[in-house]
Amino acid sequence: MIPLQLKVTVARSLLSVTWDDGAVSLIPASVLRARSRAAQQVRADIEGDEHSFETVTVANAEAIGSYAIRLVFSDGHDRGIYPWSYLREIAEFSGLRNENG
Repeated sequence: MIPLQLKVTVARSLLSVTWDDGAVSLIPASVLRARSRAAQQVRADIEGDEHSFETVTVANAEAIGSYAIRLVFSDGHDRGIYPWSYLREIAEFSGLRNENG
């Protein structure tokens, strides 16, 4: 799956992804932050260090080549790289998907 369009909503609380199969995913910033694969977050998950990211927003988004996006969050976390396949997995997990676009 390849995204055709990525948009951060005005409130910066959602990432909207239009996929090449026509599906549109609305992924909450809090879910993206919690699912970061950055070493710091992975370690916190392993150690059971639970955090609520409900108030976290997307501060910035940057393309990483043609395979991923790096997201910067309002809490300062900027190490998460989300390859397209992982972004789609998160979209499926979050349940906020519009099949009709």
